[in-house]
Amino acid sequence: MDAAPRDGLPPFEDLTDFENADRGFVAALVPAVVTDGDGRVVWDGDAYGFLDGDCPGTAHPSLWRQSQLCARQGLYEVTEGVYQVRGLGLANMTLVEGTRGVVVVDPLVSAECAAAALALYRSHRGERPVTGLVYTHSHVDHFGGARGVLPREAEAGVPVLAPAGFLEHAVSENVHAGPAMSRRAAFMHGTRLPKAPDAHIGTGLGTTLSTGTVTLVPPTLDITHTGQRETVDGVPILFQPTPGTEAPAEMNFLFPERRALCLAENVTHTLHNILTLRGAPVRDARAWSRYLDEAIDLFGDAYDVAFASHHWPTWGHENVVRLLAEQRDLYAYLHDQTLRLLNDGLTGAEIAEELRLPPALEGAWHARGYYGSLNHNVKGVYQRYLGWYDGNPAHLWEHPPAALARRYVEVAGGPEAMLAAARRYADAGDLRFAATLLNHLVFADPDDEQAKEALAGVYERLGHGAENGPWRNIYLTGALELREGTGGSAVIGDTAGMTSALTVSMLLDAIAVRIDGPRAAQEPRLVIDLVVIDEQCRHRINLEHGALTHRSLPLHRTPKPHAGLTLTLTRPELLGLLAGSGLAGIETDGDRDLLKRLFSYVTRPEKDFAIVTP
Repeated sequence: MDAAPRDGLPPFEDLTDFENADRGFVAALVPAVVTDGDGRVVWDGDAYGFLDGDCPGTAHPSLWRQSQLCARQGLYEVTEGVYQVRGLGLANMTLVEGTRGVVVVDPLVSAECAAAALALYRSHRGERPVTGLVYTHSHVDHFGGARGVLPREAEAGVPVLAPAGFLEHAVSENVHAGPAMSRRAAFMHGTRLPKAPDAHIGTGLGTTLSTGTVTLVPPTLDITHTGQRETVDGVPILFQPTPGTEAPAEMNFLFPERRALCLAENVTHTLHNILTLRGAPVRDARAWSRYLDEAIDLFGDAYDVAFASHHWPTWGHENVVRLLAEQRDLYAYLHDQTLRLLNDGLTGAEIAEELRLPPALEGAWHARGYYGSLNHNVKGVYQRYLGWYDGNPAHLWEHPPAALARRYVEVAGGPEAMLAAARRYADAGDLRFAATLLNHLVFADPDDEQAKEALAGVYERLGHGAENGPWRNIYLTGALELREGTGGSAVIGDTAGMTSALTVSMLLDAIAVRIDGPRAAQEPRLVIDLVVIDEQCRHRINLEHGALTHRSLPLHRTPKPHAGLTLTLTRPELLGLLAGSGLAGIETDGDRDLLKRLFSYVTRPEKDFAIVTP
């Protein structure tokens, strides 16, 4: 997969996307650099200035085109009273003007970038207060900057709207499996790669993630049903929840007075992910398609423009309906044809090699695999229905990677013979099998520098030929880590700002998944009660058999057995305790050493665990 030609791609002469991406431009942020309170750069949009040039031989021309579109930044007018700030993060921030102020939709991933985006808007539209906040869905790049637009001193009385289940899913994705997802996302988003024509050129969904402070203001109003109507600062909104699509909790909505339709991340200018490569629950492609069909019917002819949480808007009612219909059919075809072939006995990998989109979809720029790919999405649909096991007994109980690799090298006649074979396959253009052989060599002996450099070279060639942004970043980051090792792979900044939005039960769940079970299993039963005064609730913590469980009880109820330790505290005091501030000022009854013993079993995840080496 060396850098690809333009054959088989839609016509590059069609400049509609470029015209739409530039339409309504008001002003750019100059310089396009955002720093945090310590002066650390958390966003540098100017680093992508090289994308103004022609496509080099180190990039797929289709991905280069998409990256050029995604790199545009600044304040844009979508329609009267509706503005977007694009290019200050992976996502867009939308601002809808109301009676007294402005309603913010999706405040980016970090507080610093959200504040910069709001300041850019205000510099051209006046000092309007934020009078409402709407989260389209539960991914961090759409809520993490909340405190940048709605600081604590300004949040009183400001409604915060989100789809039902938003907080639960935001926590599940960013806290429970957060460390592993973050490490894998470093590959997917290419956060360690330099911004350059032969390195990082974007993700296909946007340029990249900012590395500022992640925060969260909890929702105050849930959107629970299709057709729900709410008015925020004089702005009527008609909602369509779409659970299980691009996110477990997501929603489309219409601003009828502005004739503007927000499609969240359900319809962007790319084939999206059914299973994101950083890891997440598999999405339901069939439900996704059905919700898009429902949107065509539900919103009727009530809009003239559609915008989304990424990319650029689409103007013209007929153009939007065509976009919706093609994206609807894209996910339906992907789902149904995978199931057809699955029921013929093909495995996920086999279906991924065979399945192709119909010409009308393959020839649409917005259906190209810039972020999700047809190949890995097919495997996601297969996994949703049949799981990881493909039915072949040989794959039921295979050796783990390093042990398997050593046996492959032995069978191949030793490392020298295997390295020579891998080089022959690479020279012949079979980079995929060359990567397989070289990966076995590296896992059999991670100190084999020749094998590591050869594999890095193959990954580099695979990356430069990839049309899919995450595939490019994964291959190039793999090459980088083979050469330089792990380290500095953070995808986003400090997420401690999310903690204050979590419920007590969510906080305890976050502790439970970090308990060192084998060590804790040696501990006799340990029971601690938390009496949270400001919530008028008792939370019982039970550590037994290496598992931490908890339950919420009415304040007046004291369950049996009696707790070995009872802490009476406020929720802010609990947050401070978990942050390491100790028991000062907290009322205790019982053996305070139990808390120390409990915390001794809480582990810290490895932030930079190995991926391309054992």
